[in-house]
Amino acid sequence: MYIQRIIEDLLPGIIATFPCLAVTGPRQSGKSTLLRHALPEYRYVTLDDPAVVEQALSDPVFFLDTLGERCIIDEIQLAAGILSYVKIRVDADRSRNGRFVFTGSQQFGMIRNLGDSLAGRIALLDLLPFAAGEMQKAASLQGGLELFTSSCLTGAYPQLAVTPEIDRSLWYSSYLQTYLERDIRSLYDIGSLREFHRFMQLLAARCGQMLNMSMFATDLGVSVTTIKRWLSVLEAGRILFLLPPYYSNLGKRITKMPKVYFLDTGLACHLAGIRAREQLLEGPMAGALFENYCVQETVKIFANRGEPPRLSYLRTNNGLEVDLIIEGAGLRPLPIEIKLSRTPTAAMASGLTRYAALFAKTDPEDALLLCLADGESPVCRGVTAIGVEEYLQMIEHRITA
Repeated sequence: MYIQRIIEDLLPGIIATFPCLAVTGPRQSGKSTLLRHALPEYRYVTLDDPAVVEQALSDPVFFLDTLGERCIIDEIQLAAGILSYVKIRVDADRSRNGRFVFTGSQQFGMIRNLGDSLAGRIALLDLLPFAAGEMQKAASLQGGLELFTSSCLTGAYPQLAVTPEIDRSLWYSSYLQTYLERDIRSLYDIGSLREFHRFMQLLAARCGQMLNMSMFATDLGVSVTTIKRWLSVLEAGRILFLLPPYYSNLGKRITKMPKVYFLDTGLACHLAGIRAREQLLEGPMAGALFENYCVQETVKIFANRGEPPRLSYLRTNNGLEVDLIIEGAGLRPLPIEIKLSRTPTAAMASGLTRYAALFAKTDPEDALLLCLADGESPVCRGVTAIGVEEYLQMIEHRITA
């Protein structure tokens, strides 16, 4: 069963105006399926096929000749050398757009090669696992609580979402093994795979928290340099999202460490050993995982519009915290407090009112208390409690207005 992806709406405009398009993202996020469904007239080849990649590497000119006028080349990072030949063909006729479409799972090398070879000639899109709206289509989910629990216990990767009978624990274990052994170990010097996997488990247990690299280094017995390298690999592979601190008012003493979130709460729960609904909702990680879910879905809204996420958080030395701040589109920053609760109260919004007094010098403007309540309702002056579904619709409208 194919679930139409939100990002698909961007494809016609891009291929009409750019000679090339690259769709990146983590493995199994649905890149090949999306493109083959949305662009059926394109010739499709995958460099996962050893015979195809051998041809591409040994005779790139002939390889490109065989692909016709328009083509999709899957896993381009496996034969990045052909990009210089693609550039020659594009420059020979800049009036022809939508000729080459690429996919790739490994961000570092791919983006570098594309940037060097095809700067100004290529558009980049980042396809992440299913967003909430896509999950609703796949599993007929209703309400913020169902969306949250399904994301955690089912996972948002397309194969998991559309295959109810699949063994999710086995799928994630196999996914990690493939990711670690095929993608990571073959391309990066990460040292011990066991320690790297343990690092991912520790990150999952501390999702939604500030990233203290020295603490991770001490816990694992490795250097801070190694932790930085591992984080870069996970961030580039779209496993993690690092939420930066809010820097707009440099006169305030604010925490400068990023906070760490997974881009699939299902993977975070697998790594943390959370398998059951009761364990999820009543366990010690419930609040952090709900915050992770809300941040990951916000990131996906930006990605599905082809835009970088303009997100941050705030924590000052006197204890003021704001979980998420959204900027952009010429609007004032939108502060958001995230609470795993169906009964929002004014006390839960205290951080938002303090933020307004210290930074905005006025009442909050449309500050949000994001929770599991239904609909929207005011909780105090300038702060609105909002449910997950309504929040996602609001943010989508905000960044596209």
